[in-house]
This record gives sequence, C-alpha cells and structure tokens, in this order.
Amino acid sequence: MNGSQMQALMPILMLSLTAIVLMIQASIKRDEKATWVITVVGILLALWGAGYARDFSQPVTILLQVDNWGLFFTALVLLASLVTVVLSQDSFSSEGESKEEYYLLLVLSALGAVILIQSSHMASLLLGMELMGVALYAMIAFPKKGLLPLEAAVKYLVLSGCASAILLFGFALLYAATGELSYKGIGEKAALAYISNPLLVMAGTAMVTAGIAFKLSLVPFHMWTPDVYQGAPTPVTGFLATVSKGAVFVALARIYMDAELHQYESLILALSVLAAFSMLIGNLLALLQEDIKRLLAYSSIAHFGYLLIVLIALTGSEMASEAVTFYLAAYILTTLGAFTVIARVSREDQQKSQISEFEGLFWRNKIQATALTIAMLSFAGIPLTAGFMAKFFVINVAIQGSHWFLLSALVIGSAIGIYYYLRIIFSMSKTSGNDIGFRDRSGDITALLLTVLILMLGSWPQPFIAFAGGL
Repeated sequence: MNGSQMQALMPILMLSLTAIVLMIQASIKRDEKATWVITVVGILLALWGAGYARDFSQPVTILLQVDNWGLFFTALVLLASLVTVVLSQDSFSSEGESKEEYYLLLVLSALGAVILIQSSHMASLLLGMELMGVALYAMIAFPKKGLLPLEAAVKYLVLSGCASAILLFGFALLYAATGELSYKGIGEKAALAYISNPLLVMAGTAMVTAGIAFKLSLVPFHMWTPDVYQGAPTPVTGFLATVSKGAVFVALARIYMDAELHQYESLILALSVLAAFSMLIGNLLALLQEDIKRLLAYSSIAHFGYLLIVLIALTGSEMASEAVTFYLAAYILTTLGAFTVIARVSREDQQKSQISEFEGLFWRNKIQATALTIAMLSFAGIPLTAGFMAKFFVINVAIQGSHWFLLSALVIGSAIGIYYYLRIIFSMSKTSGNDIGFRDRSGDITALLLTVLILMLGSWPQPFIAFAGGL
C-alpha cells in the first residue's frame, strides 16, 4: 500500500486511532468527561479526514473504493455519529454507571459503517457490517436499568446473526458460480454463470438480497425493528436509524451499480415487491402506534421503501444518482432532528416515549417543539422542508422510469403518513400535558442547527443538488 492510498483511508485511520486512544485512556484512568472529549475530537478529525481524502480518491486494494460519493456519505455518517455522542452525554446515565465503553463501542460501530460505505468486495462488506453490528448489540443493551434494552439487544443479536449467516451463505453460492467476490467481478461473470448454472446464481442473489433487506428492515424482514427501536436507548435508536441503515443502503447501491444488477428482470421484480410492501405496510402499521419510537420504526420501513424506487430506477433516469444522495441526506438529517427532541424528553426515563408524553411541549420548550414539528413535516413531505424535495426527486425518477405501480404505492403511503405525523404535532399543541424538564441547552442548540439544515435543503436545494451531481 503506497502513501496516497494511506491518505485516501484517512477517515478509517482517524477512527481506528480514536478507538485505540479510548482503550488506552480507559485502562489508565476511567474518566467519562475525558472519554467524551476524545470521542468528539476523534470524530471531528475523521470528518476532516473525509475532506482531505477527496484529493486522493482511488481504489485501495481490491477491498475498498474511495471516491467522492462514498466520502460524502462517510461525512454524513460521521455527522450523525457526532450528534449521537452529544445526545448520549446525559441521556441514559444512572448512579454508578460509567459510559467509557459505550463511547468506544460507538466509535467502533461508526468505523464499521465507514468501511461498509467504501467496500467494493464481499469480504470488506461483511467485515464492515459485522463490526458495526457487534458494537451495536452492546450499545443497545448498555443501560443497566430496565429489561427492554436487554430484550431489544437479544432480539437484534439473534435475528441479525441469522441474517448475517444467510448473507454469508449467499456470498458462498455466488463465489461458487462466478469465482469472484468483488462487486465488479461478480457483475462481469454473473451473466455467463447464469447461463450454465441459473439456480446457483438465483439462490445466491436471493440470499444476499434477504440478508441486506433484514439490515434495512424491509417488509417482510422488518419484525425486529419496532421492538429494537423502542427498547434501545434513544440516542442508540437514532444511531441505528441513521448510521446503520444509511451505511447498509449505500453499500447496496454500490453493489447494484458496480455489479450492473439492473439487467436482471427477476431481481428488479423482487426489489419492486419489497419496496411496495414496505411503503404500504410500514405506513399502515405506523397508524396503530402509541409509542413515538415504534411509530418512527415503521416510518423508517416506509422511507427505505421509497429509496428502493430510486435504486430500481438508477439506470432509467438521469437524476437517479442525485435522488439517492438527496433523499438519504434528507432522511438522516430529519431523523436526527426527531431523535434529538425525543432524547431530551425521554432521557430521565427510557420508557417515556409515548406520544401522550409530548403533550404540551409547545408551551414548555418552543425550540424543541418547533424542531420536532419541522422534522415531522419533513417526514410527511410538506413543502419548504427537505422531505418535500426528496419525495419530489423520487416521484420524478419513478415517472422517468415508468414505474407507475411503485409511484401509486408511494402516493398512497405518503397520504397515510401525513395523518400520523400531524397527530404528533397536534399532541404537542395541547394546552395540558406532562411537565417536561430540560436541564441543559445542548439539545436546543443541536435541534436548532438540524432544523436550519432541514429548512435550507427544502427551500434552497440548488447548491446541494449541484454538489450531489458532481459526486
């Protein structure tokens, strides 16, 4: 590996160095504040590294592909990780509980996500996915008090382990059929292998698709999502909804493009079915929820159904690549904005995430209430928010690709979604409600910054669109 390749890996190296420093610091002296500062500085250095690596974009061995597109999502994932660190500072602390290991796990999970985003080989894909997942298991179960976090962690561990096993078996079948594990190598040889052994290729592809669909919680692989969202500490839920899912989707998009999977009609049909069911069932089940974290779990299922439309139409539309970038950025920023407020409300009691707990929020903390309102409006796709422009992109892509069935599912799902998003806003506007105490202003500042970004993407998207088009 030469010097320029080392420089291209600067975000990965910075996160790895941060993890090492955290381990050394915890072994010398346990100090939660010092650990928090080291984590923040390490992530900021990794963000700087993502910008620095742009000048050295290139393949790094056969395992990783460092390019501007991947570096953008690396920066987005690191930003989400930084927000999670800020929210975690006092979100689930209890007497006698120290969080040094928690911050180490968060850094390792972010490292796995970055590797996943930049992977160009099945080996690095599995490495990144498992590094991110193993750290997440422990993060979900980290609070000592309460049974819900432990239950959520066990469910995620068992089901995610099964999905990883299916994914690995799918890799093995594809390797047996093509003799390749790199994305481009599989794409080059899959068509010829399909002629000689169609069953092997179809089975391998189906298993890989199922494994990734579980990680994205697409219907019918979504059963774990509401329980894990509800049981995990709120900052961890936000991390799972943004960093974990965002990294997996970027990896899926890279596989789809590098392996040229658009030429297989059966795969397109399977992805279309997954997208349609995710959009409709995700939105319908969200109507029944009284817990805001479970509601957002089903909402995320629907949103990744919307994103699949863009993935399906990647080769049939000129703006599909920009649509993927814009929608994923809008989704991550909006989700972070929502969970910033939820973390502030529920930090004293992890079970305090019922929609009724948000009654009267407008009269107690107008900044937090405004931030959550903007986030809900963005999720619903209301004009002047990032969510509106994101859905506008998806609709355009669907029309250009003549995906009328998926477009119909999107319109119906979005119409259903407006109801339960507005339900949360209506609940906050009630004059009577629970007394919600806010001890610090860091949550207000974070929520305000995210709200500004959501509104800027929705009202003035041209600079970002131009930037996304140049990736």
